[in-house]
Amino acid sequence: MEPVVVRDLEFGYKEKKLFQGLNLEVKKGEVLALVGLSGSGKSTLCYCISGIIPLIKGGEMRGEVILNGTPTTELGLPKISRTLGIIFQNPDTQLFLPTVEDEIAFGPENFGLSPEEIEKRITDSLNKVGLEKYRHKNPKELSGGEKQLVALASVLSLQPEILIFDEAMSQLDPEGREMVKDLILKLKKEGKTIITVEHDLDNLHVADRVKLLKKGKLTDFCGYY
Repeated sequence: MEPVVVRDLEFGYKEKKLFQGLNLEVKKGEVLALVGLSGSGKSTLCYCISGIIPLIKGGEMRGEVILNGTPTTELGLPKISRTLGIIFQNPDTQLFLPTVEDEIAFGPENFGLSPEEIEKRITDSLNKVGLEKYRHKNPKELSGGEKQLVALASVLSLQPEILIFDEAMSQLDPEGREMVKDLILKLKKEGKTIITVEHDLDNLHVADRVKLLKKGKLTDFCGYY
C-alpha cells in the first residue's frame, strides 16, 4: 500500500460540504502538488491527511485516510507525528522557543529520547537545512526563509516519512522560496513522500504530479483553475 491513501473522503460543516467522495494515493518518494482557488479546501485536505481532522478540529468526516496501511483514526496524533510532519504557511506559528536548538529539540524531548539521540537529531536536522551556524540564535532574528527552514528542521527531527508543506513558500521572498524548493528536492532524493500545497504556479516544477482541487473533487491539473 502507498504511504498516503485517501478513500471516499467527505468532509464539511453542517450544510457546506468541501469534499465529495475524494480519492487520492501518493507514492513513496513522490512530490505531489495540490493547487486550487482560495477556499477550495486545500489546507483542509492537509488537515484530514495529517489527522488534525477529525482528531483535533471538528466537522463531519466520512471515508478514511490511511498512512502506511493504518487509518489515522486508529493511529492517534502521537503516532502520526512520528510518521507525518506538516509545515504551515507562517513559520512564526510554529516557533516559540528562545533558540533554534531548543526548537529542534522540543519534539524529540517530548518523545522521551535519550540526550545522545536528541543531540544527534539536532545536528542532523541542522545539517539538512544548512543552518548549523544559527544553532544558538533566536529564531526571531532570522529571515522568513530561515525561519521556515527552522520549522522544517523541527519537523525533520522526528524523522517522518511523509511531509506536508501547506503553502509554506507563500510568505517568503524569492531567496527563501529557492531555499525551501532546494530542500524539497533533497528530501525527495532521500525517499521522503511529500505533499505541497501551492498557489504560485512557478513553484510547481519541484512536483512529480499536480492535482487540482475544485468543487470537492481532485483532477489532473491542466495549467489553469
